[in-house]
Amino acid sequence: MKDTITAVRGMEILDSRGNPTVRVFVELSDGTKVSASVPSGASTGENEAIELRDGDKGRYLGKGVLKAVDNVNTIISPALLGMPATEQIAVDYRMLELDGTDNKSKLGANAILGVSMAVARAAAESVGLPLYRYLGGTGARRIPVPAMNIINGGAHADNSVDIQEFMAVPVGAPSFGEGLRYVAETFHVLKKLLKGRNMATSVGDEGGFAPNLASNEAVMDIIMEAIEKAGYKPGKDISISLDSAASSFSTDLTSSYDLTRSGAGKMTSADLIEMGVKWVDKYPIVSWEDPLAENDWEGFKKFTERVGDKIHIVGDDIFVTNTRYIARGIEEKTANSVLIKLNQIGTVSESIDAVRMCRDAGWHYFISHRSGETEDTFLADFAVAMDGGQLKTGSASRSERIAKYNRLLEIEHDLGDSALYYW
Repeated sequence: MKDTITAVRGMEILDSRGNPTVRVFVELSDGTKVSASVPSGASTGENEAIELRDGDKGRYLGKGVLKAVDNVNTIISPALLGMPATEQIAVDYRMLELDGTDNKSKLGANAILGVSMAVARAAAESVGLPLYRYLGGTGARRIPVPAMNIINGGAHADNSVDIQEFMAVPVGAPSFGEGLRYVAETFHVLKKLLKGRNMATSVGDEGGFAPNLASNEAVMDIIMEAIEKAGYKPGKDISISLDSAASSFSTDLTSSYDLTRSGAGKMTSADLIEMGVKWVDKYPIVSWEDPLAENDWEGFKKFTERVGDKIHIVGDDIFVTNTRYIARGIEEKTANSVLIKLNQIGTVSESIDAVRMCRDAGWHYFISHRSGETEDTFLADFAVAMDGGQLKTGSASRSERIAKYNRLLEIEHDLGDSALYYW
């Protein structure tokens, strides 16, 4: 068979934070040669698949990934040689058998995902299809609405802001290209506003600005001003999406929260929910990710009961792209949307399973990057293939983020008039 896997090899590279990650090369019998690079998160859920690190403090401060690379080269590679690359599920589940753990702690999710992504890319190239069409079928033509990170806080920045991401979402744009322009212009106007107030315009891990503002609400106010001064109408042209990453400021991951960083003080779940309800009434918020901590299932449910008919309540750390937790969320009505991150679960097939579960339940799903990214554009094709309509992939700065946006521009150009774009 021309798509037979003939070589799999890994190597250690650096991600956008300068930390090691895994790159995998796959070769097929027809001469196809591709690679894929694995992202890494900073704000991570406790139930995520395990990213294998060496722990050698004398090398990259313990963050090296030579063990994961060795697992690719000595354990995974021999097991996959001779398998058809087009049999993605068989390849992925062969690796799961080799690992044998619930959280991929033996081989490392970074090793397994690198191979999974590279095999999918190799198969697409071998059959002569763009990756988004290979993974999504002939009907894959919906370009996602970008939720562009414009202000960073929390674990992604060293500033006075508790909430991790404030994003501008071009819900009223006629196309992806125009939507990208809307939010990129807003990003640059925001920079001018911050400069005019003698505030920092350095950027955080995902490319958004990281100024010290008087409060979390002050961030919302200056974003509203930036949208208007860029010539757009808040709530009509551009709305706001939030990622609290509430686990990062929860003292017990269940019901207690410490927002003293911004001066808001300590809160209970009920306090945080009331604050959220007021914000939803005051600002044009369309989605809110991780408004409560990852073990605050009851708080999530109560917040969803209060505003779930108005906005997307998106579970990230609470669901970790894992069908086990997503199924519980659906049964208990914990949220109404799921964030999909490939490296949270560790294979392309399992990520697709998570998307399928969301679709079957009538839930929305958002495809997402990680704070430690690479220039790999797999995520852009995956977002189009999954037909979710929403994507988080950072700001209008940092080339590892821009690479994904530029790939989506290419896909939209290739699709021409058949491309779809809507929130």
